[in-house]
Order: sequence, then C-alpha cells, then structure tokens
Amino acid sequence: MKLVPLGDRVVLKQLVAEETTKSGIVLPGQNKEKPQQAEVVAVGPGGTVDGKEVKMEVKAGDNVIYSKYAGTDVKIEEDEFIIVKQSDILAVIE
Repeated sequence: MKLVPLGDRVVLKQLVAEETTKSGIVLPGQNKEKPQQAEVVAVGPGGTVDGKEVKMEVKAGDNVIYSKYAGTDVKIEEDEFIIVKQSDILAVIE
C-alpha cells in the first residue's frame, strides 16, 4: 500500500529515538522523548490551498525537523507514518 498526500500535506517516517542520553544513561521505553526529526516519504502536489498558492519546498528523501505536536499518526501494515502540513515543517537538515 502506498500513501499519496493531497494538497500541501507531507508524509514523514519518524527517525528512531535515542536509547541513551549524552551522559550514557540508558532510557526505559516510556521515558524516551518522541524525536522531532523525520524523513520525508511522500509530498503532495501543492497548488492552491485555502485560497493561497502553495509551492512545495521539501522532497522525498529530505530529513526534516517538524513541530512537536503536529500531524496525524497513521499505521499502515507494520509501518508508522506522520502526515503533516508543509507549514508544520520547521527546517530541512542538510
């Protein structure tokens, strides 16, 4: 199954959370903070959204940082994705 986002939506696959802190402390499962970094899997076509012209500035394969509480979590088969609006993406990691 393939996700195809509409409008200015972007499908993200979250990067794996760190298991240890910088000082070497191993974190149990529930104490790991959800990372805000993800890889772009698919990008919508952009176009006119809410009466404004939207140009898509990210592409599949980009690593990005997105807003902490943004998006909708989706599970398809065994894979988990997050669907966000492009405006919820804060930066591209180069």
